[in-house]
Amino acid sequence: MKKLIIITAAILAVGCTGDFGDVVDYKEVENPNLSEASVVGQPNSSSIWLTGLERQLANVFNETLVLSELGSDNYVNTQTFFNQFMDGLAIQITDPDMRDTQRQIQRLRELAVFGLAEVGPGDPNYNAEIEAEFNYFEGISYLFSGMYFSALPQEPVGVPVTSAQHYANAITAFDAAIALAPKAEYHLGKARANYYLGNKAEAASAATMALSLDSDFDRVAMFDESNGPSNTFEDALYERATFDDLQPLPSLDFLDPKYSFFTPEEDAPVHYLKAEEAYLILAEANLSDDDIDSARANLTALLDLIANREVRTIDDSIEDRTQVEAGSRPDNADVVVNGRSGLVLDRQLGEVEVPSVSGTSLTADDIAAMQDDDAGLSLLYRTRQEVFIAEGLRMVDMGVKLVIDENEILINENINEGDLGTTPVVPSFISAVVADLDAITYDAATGVATTVIDLNDILVANKTSDQVVPFE
Repeated sequence: MKKLIIITAAILAVGCTGDFGDVVDYKEVENPNLSEASVVGQPNSSSIWLTGLERQLANVFNETLVLSELGSDNYVNTQTFFNQFMDGLAIQITDPDMRDTQRQIQRLRELAVFGLAEVGPGDPNYNAEIEAEFNYFEGISYLFSGMYFSALPQEPVGVPVTSAQHYANAITAFDAAIALAPKAEYHLGKARANYYLGNKAEAASAATMALSLDSDFDRVAMFDESNGPSNTFEDALYERATFDDLQPLPSLDFLDPKYSFFTPEEDAPVHYLKAEEAYLILAEANLSDDDIDSARANLTALLDLIANREVRTIDDSIEDRTQVEAGSRPDNADVVVNGRSGLVLDRQLGEVEVPSVSGTSLTADDIAAMQDDDAGLSLLYRTRQEVFIAEGLRMVDMGVKLVIDENEILINENINEGDLGTTPVVPSFISAVVADLDAITYDAATGVATTVIDLNDILVANKTSDQVVPFE
């Protein structure tokens, strides 16, 4: 019905003025400095286009990180200016953040496709390395489409395709990149797509290939603090200063803020494809195969890697860890969370050390005691949560999917409300505990904090669902 209204309105508008089409025909407007000819066919245009793809990826993360982290149990949003709906998983087609997230991912895809089809072939200095990167970015666009949406068009006003098909398309693109100029992150992108598809053997094989090329690789998205785009989630976590109402679970306090002030010119990067993920994929495959010795070996290698990652020393004394009233959240190192100590930092005593790439509470003793049972799998998922905090993976691990935005539904004749992709996907075992995702109890007098639920245990308890724990 809405589509009929829009079409009728357009007909009436055209009927009111004979030259209305000239007013809105933007394709007739040409800027000689932005024409296709100013890019295509020019020397070194492909390398310049590649820089534009890197910039667009930063725009993608500025949309996906806020939504996915707020939609997870990693953070609670009490009254920031960031999305007011995701904390309760109220996912709506009318939410402009749905529109912006979808568009930024699709823009990344179209830039990559145009680079492969037009910019690269027209550049006399085009080479295999740049062509591989174009394929890689196309693969990333499909990977993110599959991660965050149950269905999404893969071409302008096209028919929505399922997340599984987006993952398959991502694998094809990553394979094309690997054939041209193999890099560890290309293999890891392939491993992640296979991981979420539940393709255990293929995911493990790709993860192994990634580590064989580089055992400590780390692909980052870069941000420009002075000219933009700056890192929006860094603003949310650190530069918000006294507006301290975006809070992590107390069990994750020692990992916050993952992003903090870098330099006046360069903002903190997002570490989005790193070797840690390969070790975790392999360890999860090992547990699925009842191979506890190999799982322990991979998790030990993970700890060794994390021990050598950057830890930033920052002044976070502005952070009061309050939620409306003083003393409402754990704020000192003596606090015990879920029976464990050492998870909360005392930010008022001076500078604190916070991992900027990866951190975890996992210990060698934990690994030695680990078994290939549900408790061991829950420990692995707790480690995934810690290692990937503020990187946008937790909500995906929860099986939650966003929706196609209302504008796309209205203008795309291939989509109607109620179709796959237009309604949110929230597993029943997640919707049942939405109110408790970020809930804690805290007794400041005794220094004891407890999360109301352990979502890792809930994920593992529902491991037979096709929405979570993909290797089970």
